[in-house]
Amino acid sequence: MTTDPDTEYDPTLVLLTVEEAARRLSIGRTYCYRLIRLGALESIPVGRLRRVPADAVPACLAHLRSTHRAA
Repeated sequence: MTTDPDTEYDPTLVLLTVEEAARRLSIGRTYCYRLIRLGALESIPVGRLRRVPADAVPACLAHLRSTHRAA
């Protein structure tokens, strides 16, 4: 069985690239950057790179769900 690196899920990662976080949320990269800019998705700078803590993905999902319910 061959695994595609674009869809491979590694639960041991602590920091994700924005693309990996977007893939886990099933959203586009641009929308993921928008969530970061709005503060809905936590991210941290690592040198010149932007990384998303793995535990920020479920927190973002919970935030989006509660925002959607309130609307």
